[in-house]
Amino acid sequence: MSLVLGIELDGEGAHPEAWRRAAHTPDRLLTGRTVADRVAAAENAGFTFASFDDSLLPPGAGGGPVGRIDAVNRAAFVAATTSTIGLVPVVGTTYAEPFHTSSQLSTLDYASRGRGGWIAARDTDPRVASALGRAEVTAPADLAQEERDAITVVRDLWDSWEDDAVIRDYATGRFLDRDRVHYLDFQGETYSVKGPAIVPRPPQGQLVVFGRAGDTDPSLVDVVLVSGPTVEDTVEAAVRAKAGGAVLVFAELDVALGASPPAPPSGRVSFAGDATGLVDLLRTLDAHVDGVRLHPAVVDEDLPVLARFVVPALLRAGIAHRPVPGSTLRGTLGLDRPVTRFQAERLEHSSR
Repeated sequence: MSLVLGIELDGEGAHPEAWRRAAHTPDRLLTGRTVADRVAAAENAGFTFASFDDSLLPPGAGGGPVGRIDAVNRAAFVAATTSTIGLVPVVGTTYAEPFHTSSQLSTLDYASRGRGGWIAARDTDPRVASALGRAEVTAPADLAQEERDAITVVRDLWDSWEDDAVIRDYATGRFLDRDRVHYLDFQGETYSVKGPAIVPRPPQGQLVVFGRAGDTDPSLVDVVLVSGPTVEDTVEAAVRAKAGGAVLVFAELDVALGASPPAPPSGRVSFAGDATGLVDLLRTLDAHVDGVRLHPAVVDEDLPVLARFVVPALLRAGIAHRPVPGSTLRGTLGLDRPVTRFQAERLEHSSR
C-alpha cells in the first residue's frame, strides 16, 4: 500500500499564534466556508483524509479566537461537498455517551458515503468533567478502562443492525427484520448499554477507528498513531506498535514550511524547512509506517505549499496515490468491510 497522507485542519494551525497569520479575520474561523475551503484544498491536493481535533471547551490560547465548532459537525458539514477525502473527527472516550458517539459517527458515514473515521481520544482536561457534571477521571487505569469500554460499545452498536436488517418491502408493509437487529446487553464498571443502535449499520460496516500509541489497545482500532520527538523515536514507536498487533501505523508530524514559525514542542517530530526537505523526510518514513498525519503550524501558509509542492512530488514518485472516487475510507486504506459480530457468531455456530 502507498503512503497514506492525512492532515489536521483544526483551528488555524498547531502554532498558538497561527491566528495572527491567518488569511482571514479571526471571526471568519468559525464559519462553514472556511472549513469547506480548507477541506476542498486538501482533497484537491490528493490527501487521503482530513482530521479535526476537538474538546468540549475551546483552546483560547494567547488571546486568540476562543470558539470552536464541534469536530463531528465540521466533518458532517463538508461531507456533501467532498467526494474522495476521508473525514476523521476526534471524539472523546472518557465522558461522552458511547450511544450518542455511535449515532453521530454512523450519520457522518452516511453523509460522506462511507468516508468517515474516528480518532478515539481520552479527555484529560478537568474542566470537561466539570462542564458535564461528571466526576473527574484521573487514574491512568480508569482512563484506559473508559476508553476500552467506549470503543467496544460504539463498535458493537455499529454491528447491532445486520446489513440486511432493513427490508423496505412496501407491498407487504415490512420494513425491518427484527431478527437482524440485536441487543448488546453491555455491562461495564460505570455504565450499561442495552442497545440496539437507532441508526442502521453504517456504509462501511465499521468506520475506521484511530487510536494513539501508548493509550489505545491496538486490537480495538484499525490505525495506531505514533509519535516521538525525533524520527528515530517515531520509527521505534512504529516498530513497537506493529509488534503489538497494530494493523496500520501512521506517524504524527508537525510541519512549518517556508516562513511559517515552527510550533512549540508537542512530542511529535517537528519539521521546519522547505518542501523538498519534507518530501525527503516522508520518503524516509515510508519505509517504516503506513501513513502520516501532518499538523501544519499555520494552516493558511502551510496547506498551499503542501498542495502545490509536497503532495504532487509524492504522487509523481509513486509514494502516495490519490483516493479513488467512490471508494470508502476503509477501501482506500486496504481494510476489508467486516461482517457484523452477530453474523460472525451465527456463522460460527452453524459451522459446528
